[in-house]
Amino acid sequence: MGWLRAGSSVAKLAIRRTLSQGGSYAARSRIVPSQSRYFHTTVFKSKAQTAPVPRPVPLSKLTDSFLDGTSSVYLEELQRAWEADPDSVDESWDNFFRNFVGQAATSPGISGQTIQESMRLLLLVRAYQVNGHMKAKLDPLGLEEREIPDDLDPAFYGFTEADLDREFFLGVWRMAGFLSENRPVQTLRSILTRLEQAYCGSIGFEYMHIAERDKCNWLRDKIETPTPMQYNRQRREVILDRLIWSTQFENFLATKWTTAKRFGLEGGETLIPGMKEMFDRAADLGVESIVIGMPHRGRLNVLGNVVRKPLRQIFSEFSGGTRPVDEVGLYTGTGDVKYHLGTSYDRPTRGGKRIHLSLVANPSHLEAVDPVVVGKTRAKQYYSNDEDRTKNMAILIHGDGSFAGQGVVYETLHLSALPNYTTGGTIHIVVNNQVAFTTDPRAGRSSQYCTDVAKALNAPIFHVNGDDVEAVVHACELAAEWRQTFHSDVVVDLVCYRRFGHNEIDEPSFTQPKMYKIIRNHPSALQIYRNKLLESGQVTDDDIGNISQKVSTILNDEFLASKDYVPKRRDWLSAYWTGFKSPEQISRVRNTGVKPEILKNVGKAITTLPDNFKPHRAVKKVYEQRAQMIETGEGLDWAMGEALAFATLLVEGNHVRLSGQDVERGTFSHRHSVIHDQETGEQYCPLDHVIINQNEEMFTVSNSSLSEFGVLGFELGYSMENPNSLVMWEAQFGDFANGAQVIFDQFISSGEAKWLRQTGLVVLLPHGYDGQGPEHSSARLERYLQMSDDNPFVIPEMDTTLRKQIQECNWQVVNVTTPANYFHVLRRQIHREFRKPLIVMSPKNLLRHKDCKSNLSEFDDVQGHPGFDKQGTRFKRLIKDQNMHSDLEEGIRRLVLCSGKVYYELDDERKKNNATDVAICRVEQLCPFPYDLIQRELKRYPSMLDCLVPGRTDEHGCIQLHCTSSCHCNDCFGQRNL
Repeated sequence: MGWLRAGSSVAKLAIRRTLSQGGSYAARSRIVPSQSRYFHTTVFKSKAQTAPVPRPVPLSKLTDSFLDGTSSVYLEELQRAWEADPDSVDESWDNFFRNFVGQAATSPGISGQTIQESMRLLLLVRAYQVNGHMKAKLDPLGLEEREIPDDLDPAFYGFTEADLDREFFLGVWRMAGFLSENRPVQTLRSILTRLEQAYCGSIGFEYMHIAERDKCNWLRDKIETPTPMQYNRQRREVILDRLIWSTQFENFLATKWTTAKRFGLEGGETLIPGMKEMFDRAADLGVESIVIGMPHRGRLNVLGNVVRKPLRQIFSEFSGGTRPVDEVGLYTGTGDVKYHLGTSYDRPTRGGKRIHLSLVANPSHLEAVDPVVVGKTRAKQYYSNDEDRTKNMAILIHGDGSFAGQGVVYETLHLSALPNYTTGGTIHIVVNNQVAFTTDPRAGRSSQYCTDVAKALNAPIFHVNGDDVEAVVHACELAAEWRQTFHSDVVVDLVCYRRFGHNEIDEPSFTQPKMYKIIRNHPSALQIYRNKLLESGQVTDDDIGNISQKVSTILNDEFLASKDYVPKRRDWLSAYWTGFKSPEQISRVRNTGVKPEILKNVGKAITTLPDNFKPHRAVKKVYEQRAQMIETGEGLDWAMGEALAFATLLVEGNHVRLSGQDVERGTFSHRHSVIHDQETGEQYCPLDHVIINQNEEMFTVSNSSLSEFGVLGFELGYSMENPNSLVMWEAQFGDFANGAQVIFDQFISSGEAKWLRQTGLVVLLPHGYDGQGPEHSSARLERYLQMSDDNPFVIPEMDTTLRKQIQECNWQVVNVTTPANYFHVLRRQIHREFRKPLIVMSPKNLLRHKDCKSNLSEFDDVQGHPGFDKQGTRFKRLIKDQNMHSDLEEGIRRLVLCSGKVYYELDDERKKNNATDVAICRVEQLCPFPYDLIQRELKRYPSMLDCLVPGRTDEHGCIQLHCTSSCHCNDCFGQRNL
C-alpha cells in the first residue's frame, strides 16, 4: 500500500490536469447538479458536459497518464519484471498484474477496460476509504455544513453516468482491500453502492492514517461487508430495552427533581445501550474488569444503568440522603456532589459472564481523571498477572470541547504505548454535543473533528450518528473488538446533541438559538428507533408499552424505597483494602527498623553487578563505594538509604514503583538504579534481583514522558488499587510540579475527604536554592503547607495510645535531613494500617554532602543502636540536637528550630563560633506538626525558658515566646512565632 499512499496526491492532481486537457474537467467554474446520487458536485466546462468514454491505451503509449510522464516506462518495467518472476515485484503489484492479465483474457465483457481506467477506479475506492466519512450522515440535527471532497465524485476520475452499468473486474481494486467475496466482475453502480453503504451511512470511519497495513485490512473486512449490518429481532429487543431504560431514567429524574442539577444525557441517550453492548462484547473476548472515567454529563445514568449503582441510593442522594448507620470504622468525609461520585459492581453480561466495573470518582476539572483511570488499570493488570493486558481494560468518556481543548488528553494518549505505562489500549467515547457549555466548535478547536488529536496515535476513529442506536451499538462493539485484537487505543465519536443547557436550569438559546430551535422539535432517539422497529414489523406497540411499563414500575418502587434508604456498606474498601483503618479508628504506630542480617544481605545484592557487565567507570566507582558502605556499615549516603528502603520492602513482598522524568539515573546523577553496559548498551537493574525468581515488574523504575499532569495522575491511580505497594513520583525539579497542580488540588490533597479513597502515593520534590536559577530552586513548600488541613487553632491529642493526628490530616509533608530518616519515612508508608499521601522536599546538595551520612546501625532494629528509642526504630518527626544533651540541659540560651539542609549550614556556623550555648533541632515532619516533640524540646532547656514568657498566644492561636526585661540576649527570639 505504500506506493498507493505516496502516489495518491500526485495522482489526483494529474487526473485533474489530464482530464482538463481533454476538455472534460476544470476548476470550479459552475456546478451542474447530477441526476445520479453518485455524481454529487461534478464540475464541467460548457463545451463538454460529460467525460469521454476511456479507450484502451497500449501500455507503451501511456506517456500522458494520470500519474506522471514516466509512469508508462515504470509500468512497462514492472510488467516485464513480473512476467519474468512474479516474486520480484511487491505483492500488491503481483496481485494487480495477475488479476488484470487473467481477467482481461477471460472476460470479454471488460475488454475495453484499460490500465489507466483501472487505476482511476482504484483511486476512487481509496478516496472513499480515506474521505468517505466526509459524506457520512453524522449530525442528527443536520446543522453541520460540510463540503464533500471532489475525489468522492466518480467524474473526478473520468467516469460518467453512462459507465454506471459497465462491468469492471475486481482484481485491480481488491488491491485497495475493498470487497472480499469472489465475484469476478461487478458494475460501477454496484461498486459505488457498496462504497456508499460502507463509508457514507450513519458511521464515518477514519483509519487510513494508520501506518500498519494489517490493521487497515482488518478494519476493511469489518466495514466493507457484502451486506449492510443488520441485527436480529432478539438483539433489537435488547437494544430497545436498554434505550428505554436510558430515556426513562432521565425523564424520571426530571419529573421528581425539576430544579436539581443532574447534567442529564438527553440527546445522547444512545450512549447507554452502546456502552452496555460494548461491555458485553468485551466480556465475550476475555475482559474481566473495566475501569471507567467520565465527566459529570450522563454520569448518573451510567451509574444507574451501566454500573448498576442501586437506584434507591441515587434517589436518596437527590433527596439529601441520610447519615450512614453507626458501624466500626465509620467513614464519612466531607462528601461531594452526586454527579462526581464513583462506585463499583460485578455486572452480569448478555453472554452469561460477569464483569467487574468500577467508575472512578472525579472532580469538575474535565479530563483530569483520564490518567488516573489508566494508572489504576495498569495496577489491576499487575496484581492479576494480566501480562497480555486482555483481562483489564480502561474506558474513558469525554466531552467534545474538553477532548480537543485539554492538554492532559494528549499527555494521557501518549502514555498508551510506553512500556511501563501501556494498558493494552483504552477505548475513548466522546459524547459530542456539538457545543461546549456555550462555545461553538469553530471557537473551541482548530481541527475539523474534536477527535483529531487521536490521529497522532494511529488510533482508528469511528464517528457515529447518535440518533441511530444500532449504528452506535455497532461502533461500540467494533471498538471492543479492535482493542482486544490490537491492544491499542480506539475512539468512538458519538455525534449527538444536548437537549437542555449545560445544566437543566441553564438557558441555551441565549447563545445557540438556531440549534435549540431545531432541538425543540427534534424527536428523541427512542422515538426514532420505535418508529423504525414498528415499520419493520419485528416489534409491536404492545411490546414497547410492556417494556416502558416495567421500567416505570421499577423506577417508582426504587423511589419509594429511597425514602428509608440508609447506606450500610463501607464502600471505600475494596478487597485489597480489607482491614485498613479509617480516620475514625486508632491505628498503632509501627517500627520500621530492619534486622541487621537482612540489611547486609539485600545491601550486598543491590551493590553487586554481573561479572561480564561493563558499566561506565564513574558508575562502577559509585557501586564499589556502595558495597563498601554495606561492608563497613558507615557513611551511607542518600541514594543508598533509598535503595535499602526499596530492597527491604521488596523482601517483605511489597511492590515498589518509581516513576518520573529521568528517575532511572536521577536528575542529579545520584540514583543510578538502571545501569548501561558501555559496549553493548544492555541494561541492568540490581533491584530486580533482590529475591530469587523476582517478578520483573515487582520493582519498577521508569523514566516517564516529559509530562507532570499525566504521569502524576497515572501514578496516583496506580497507588489507589492496592495498599501493599510503595508508589512514587519524582519531579525532575520540585519547581515543575505545578504543571500537575490539578492533581495535587483536586485529588491528592482532597480525594480522601471527598470520595473516601485512601492513597499512599509518595511525591518527591527536589528542593533547594543551589544556584540554578529561579525555575530550579523551590518546590514551593509553602503551597503544600497551605493546602494542609492541620488545624492551626487546636493542638490535637498527642498521647501515643490515642493519637490520630496523621490519620485525620489530608497528607504528610516532610523535609528530612538524613539518609536513615528518609529510609524510615518511606518504609512507614507501608508499615501502618492506613494510607496517606507523602510530600517529600527531597534534597539536592545533601545527596553528596560530607555530613549527610548515616550508619547502617541507624537502619536496624537493634536496641541500643542510634536509631532505637523508647518505642523502637522508626521515622523521627523531629531530630533533637546532636550534642548529646541530657533530658534537662542547663546553659542553653537559644533553641533554633529548622528544617532541611539549612541545618548543616547552621551547624557549621555553630562550630566555627564555638557556640556551645545554642541548640539546633530539626523539624523533619512539618505536617502534621509534631507539637508533642516541640514541647519536649522546650522542656529540655530550662535556662532558655527562664528568659521567656511562654503560654501567651497571638490572635491566630500561635504560641509566642517573648524576652523578659531581665534577659540580656538581644537576639534571642524577639516576637517570632514557633
